[in-house]
Amino acid sequence: MPRWSRRNWMLGAAGLGAAKLGLAGPGWGAGAWAQGAAEFPNKPIRVVVPSPPGGPPDLILRAILPRLTATLGQPVVMDNRAGGGGLVGTAFVARQPADGYTWLFTTASHTNIVPFNDNVSYDPVRDFTHVTLAAQNFGQALVVHPAVPARSVAELVALAKREPGKLTYGNAGNGTASHIPAEVMKTMTGTDILSVPYRGVAEATTDLLAGRIDMFFVGTQIALQHVQSGALRALAITGSKRWKGMPDTPTMDEAGLPGFEVVNWFGLWMPAGAPPAVVRKVQAAVAAAVGEPEVKAQFDTLGLEGVAMPPDDFARFVADQARIAQEIGRRVNAAPKP
Repeated sequence: MPRWSRRNWMLGAAGLGAAKLGLAGPGWGAGAWAQGAAEFPNKPIRVVVPSPPGGPPDLILRAILPRLTATLGQPVVMDNRAGGGGLVGTAFVARQPADGYTWLFTTASHTNIVPFNDNVSYDPVRDFTHVTLAAQNFGQALVVHPAVPARSVAELVALAKREPGKLTYGNAGNGTASHIPAEVMKTMTGTDILSVPYRGVAEATTDLLAGRIDMFFVGTQIALQHVQSGALRALAITGSKRWKGMPDTPTMDEAGLPGFEVVNWFGLWMPAGAPPAVVRKVQAAVAAAVGEPEVKAQFDTLGLEGVAMPPDDFARFVADQARIAQEIGRRVNAAPKP
């Protein structure tokens, strides 16, 4: 059984060549790279968000776009292109010129939804230049309906082992932040917990509150209101440290699953072949923006923290996330269907 730890979920695989990871491209010699960075940008920049307005990517970008515009000296404009669970907007960016003027800003779904879709027209590693990790949350909250006779992760696991296939969890979409931690938990514990598919978080939360499913991995901000009202019980947080909004709720690691860490993260990409000097310039601008006190305060209210990761590290990180998603996808797709 694989060990799902902070090291293999969060830190990265063996290094891959720059060309393979989209960090270099034809026609960009050292002199051209330097010149391109010096001249960049000389026109507005478009940031494609492959999800509807109002979601976490929107909120993050609205906090940092004015700072990026000021730093780079050109307007940086958001462009929502929703559809296909993020596939439509992401595929659009992959087809754009690699000149640094079209960016992609999205969540961990960039790597995580690919193994569960047959109509993906791009490779999340090879077809993009990996600019930077920009933010991550403190994890999802594992919440259960009060009727579930478990007050800890250990008790929940014991219950699942006594009655294989009886417990159910809400799945707001394969590869999403509700699906991945549940499958990691099942792998670590060797339990059989039935996945119940939903069209989104709101629908799954409604059914959990009504007792039609037993458990759900949901964003901490959503969980908090229902935990405080007594409508749901929180057993753990999937991040590496406790969240101040639920200081009495342990991490999954503290709850008995050593090394468990699954968080939702948000990153920035360009089409494969973007000039490295331009990439470094943009990454530096993002790092400065997420480090500003005002942005940190805004992120804090959203249950987020800024994490500016250099391009090479981010490329390895994305490759590792894609590998793990593929492993989960193979196991889920091979499992007997109810």
